[in-house]
Amino acid sequence: MNRAGRGSRGFVSGTAGEEKAGRKADRRTRVTVLVALAANLVIAAAKAVGGFVAGSPALLSEAAHSVADSMNEIFLLAALRRSRRPADRRHPFGYGKERFFWSLLAAVGIFVMGGCFSFFQGVEALRTGADENLGGYVAGLIVLGIALLAEGGSLLRALHQVRGQGGLADGMRDPALRTVVAEDGTAVLGVCLAMTGMALHMVTGQVVWEACASLAIGALLVHVAYRLGREARDQLIGEAADPEASGRIRALLRAQPEIDSVEALFTMKTGLDSTLVAARVDLVPGLDSERVEEAAVRIKRSIARAVPETDQVFLDVTDRPAGEAAESPAATGERGGA
Repeated sequence: MNRAGRGSRGFVSGTAGEEKAGRKADRRTRVTVLVALAANLVIAAAKAVGGFVAGSPALLSEAAHSVADSMNEIFLLAALRRSRRPADRRHPFGYGKERFFWSLLAAVGIFVMGGCFSFFQGVEALRTGADENLGGYVAGLIVLGIALLAEGGSLLRALHQVRGQGGLADGMRDPALRTVVAEDGTAVLGVCLAMTGMALHMVTGQVVWEACASLAIGALLVHVAYRLGREARDQLIGEAADPEASGRIRALLRAQPEIDSVEALFTMKTGLDSTLVAARVDLVPGLDSERVEEAAVRIKRSIARAVPETDQVFLDVTDRPAGEAAESPAATGERGGA
């Protein structure tokens, strides 16, 4: 951190303990994803058979939903495996964003395979009607009842892990776990909609109830896909650290006797539990190079202790006027886009 640029080197703060804790959490998440995958594969087959036997558009929509969820769980397993790869020459900041990429693919899968197919089934039922098959519908309702128990059990497993990882605030930071919770929660609600539509169709003889159930399932899936996709997009394009963490880092920098002013502070999440910090600072006059070097090491370690997820810190000395730096959206933490 001197005017020759010596102090601008990165600082890695991750410890073996933090890495071990992260891998342990990944193992728990992997079990949760595998439980959801096993449940969805069995349920998808049962729903598909029941849907064809009963000629039920709502049940076929739910089968498409379960197939989409199964594919998404495969994406999430890939995310868990690939995101923990160590940094290399080609990716010096690691592979943490793989988690966000595969979560984005999962959101696209929910939209295309689940939402669009459900809309198609609903429109087709309204346009052409559906053949009533009382025996098939009873079997379909039994399949949905079993699916409700299986999906509910998978959801409870995911929520238990969320609670064990610090509740909604901390546990839902993991996009893989967040996707499983969203999928299972949507599946439970979708099964309830399908059962309601099938029951009303049986009672009234009107296929419109099942068509509406399929359309409602489609709308639900599209909404969930949009929310998950938006979160993954923000993280992929470089989301800043939360304002509270950024505030702690800025306050720590301003408290250092060697720093006259903090011209700009940039943060970016590079993974689930890793953050990059870059600060542009102006030093007090009269510091020799040895003192600057000592101060740089001390400051970087202090930032790592104050914000444990910080694993890369870059300090840059500049004479740039504070007014110019303050105009940068990246320095102020402003967000662009919709």
